[in-house]
Amino acid sequence: MMKKILAGTIALTLAGAGLALAQQATPREAPGFRPSAEDVAALTDARIAGLRAGLKLTAEQEKHWPAVETAIRDRAKDRADRMKERTDRMAARREARGSGDNAQRPGPDAIGRLRQGADAMNARATGLKKFADAVEPLYKSLDDGQKRRFGVLLRMGGRPGGNHGHWQRRAENTR
Repeated sequence: MMKKILAGTIALTLAGAGLALAQQATPREAPGFRPSAEDVAALTDARIAGLRAGLKLTAEQEKHWPAVETAIRDRAKDRADRMKERTDRMAARREARGSGDNAQRPGPDAIGRLRQGADAMNARATGLKKFADAVEPLYKSLDDGQKRRFGVLLRMGGRPGGNHGHWQRRAENTR
């Protein structure tokens, strides 16, 4: 008898959970976190402060810090600019779709999209190289513990959704 009651309870729980999940908004309908420029600036400031506090720099290492801070801010600005451009492009496409203006503004063809992707990758690669060049003097002056914390702290606070620092993990996995 007890097994039947337990089995019934489990079945009702699973059915209720399924109904509750089915009633939730789909990702397209759910409002996502869209940080404002002020949010991005505040999160960048927090990320920089967290990295600096976590490293516990010596007076000698502090000399290298301004270049690192500037490089982090530059990368954050570049990313914000890319996101703004993307948002503007998507809004223009939605507006064109809504007004029936698609015939006048065709999207890029497959080759055009490939070229746009290559240009975007080149721009990000150039920015990443500049970042590495700016950070290298500080990184070389860190002890092993600071280097370990640097890698962890640099990845923290990146992109929302936990997809931050993927290039670093890939590079580490190829060793």
